Amino acid sequence: MSSSSAAGLAVAAYGDAAGPMSGGAATAGNDTETTAEMEAGELERGWAIVRGAAATAAPPHAVIAWGARSDIGRVRENNEDKFDFFLPDDADTLRTRGRLWAVADGMGGHSAGQIASEATLKTVIRTYFGGASDGTEAGADGEDVGERLRRALREAHALISRAAQQFPERGGMGTTATIAVVRGDALTVGHVGDSRAYLLRGDTLRQITNDHSWVEEQVRRGGMTRAEAEKSPYRNVITRSIGMDGALEVDVVREALRPGDVLLLCSDGLSGSLNSALLREHLARAKRENPSWAALRLVDAANEAGGHDNITAVVLTVRRVDDGSDPAAGPPVVH
Repeated sequence: MSSSSAAGLAVAAYGDAAGPMSGGAATAGNDTETTAEMEAGELERGWAIVRGAAATAAPPHAVIAWGARSDIGRVRENNEDKFDFFLPDDADTLRTRGRLWAVADGMGGHSAGQIASEATLKTVIRTYFGGASDGTEAGADGEDVGERLRRALREAHALISRAAQQFPERGGMGTTATIAVVRGDALTVGHVGDSRAYLLRGDTLRQITNDHSWVEEQVRRGGMTRAEAEKSPYRNVITRSIGMDGALEVDVVREALRPGDVLLLCSDGLSGSLNSALLREHLARAKRENPSWAALRLVDAANEAGGHDNITAVVLTVRRVDDGSDPAAGPPVVH
């Protein structure tokens, strides 16, 4: 700010014993308190400068380290799981769209699951980072991030539904999808199916998504205990997926990230093999080391537990949250 603008903002100033500021009233002692004369126009120009600086200040952003791994397991003949990511490097896209990580678990015969999971994540990324159909930009409060994720997942749903109709031999074609977007210091998760997102904060591990499965519905209604659900032969029956008949309902979850948070996106091949205590133990290590090691150890542990399904883990660690006050800091760094 220029010196004249600064003077326009000051309503009181302190000088030294050499003399008061012009137009001021002297007080006793060695210090002089003065009240500056100012014009209304100058004051308004000064406030305009302050408001403009506040409007253009960079928002907080999370510095994230991450790693991922997907494995066929020990029983399946192919891997229908898929993970993907998109990390833009231009400031405008980072500000309006953020960064994206995703996990999908496909289903259906004749390689339909592999096609569904891969096509879904490609469609989600292209739609989310492409132009919105209504021309809106994601706002500062993050609300439109959730709506954009819903739109992207519904676009993928329409694509997979059409493919299933065109190729009857791929009946039952579909996939789960758990999509995490970090924009600034805000996490938004779009979710369909029984893949999961977990958040480790301090020593507390929380599942932040709800499974769209038959057994989970029974647990919520009180018709089944959690222990019974984990052993039920119907635990893999899902009630919502990309490609399933009918309109798609997408859950959206929001969290404000903090330094030290660890996020896990995973397929049910991982969450169905390891209990919460084991998940927490492995994720806690990601706070101190490269998250790639945590992803590797989680997958290895699931294989050691039997490897009955494909296994996928994406681990993100929030190293710090910058306040964006330093304009020379540039865009967030992803390690």
